[in-house]
Amino acid sequence: MIKPTLIAAAVLAIAPQWAWAHAHLKSATPADKAVVAAAPATVTASFSEGLEPAFSSLTLLDAAGKPAVSAKAAPAPGDDKTLVLPVPKDLPAGAYTVKWQALSKDGHKTDGAWTFTVKP
Repeated sequence: MIKPTLIAAAVLAIAPQWAWAHAHLKSATPADKAVVAAAPATVTASFSEGLEPAFSSLTLLDAAGKPAVSAKAAPAPGDDKTLVLPVPKDLPAGAYTVKWQALSKDGHKTDGAWTFTVKP
């Protein structure tokens, strides 16, 4: 029979891994709160875990909260931790919000947002 203290020790040893099993945003381009001189060619989000691309997304919203692009984000070639959203060259100056949703390969869902501004 396994002693309760051994079970508790095993759970505590594994628990930190469970806490980090979610896909957390590691980096974003343009960066959060960045002010850029011109529209970026792409919006990119890199995560801490591999993603399920069919259930992960980036949405670029204008200052009114309306979608600013019709394209869909796709995984970066050969990188299941990064999503790339193409942005048209004629994206107008203004404030933008990037909303993201990520489903990691282990089934955990996370979401968030960041902002950037394109100078006039």
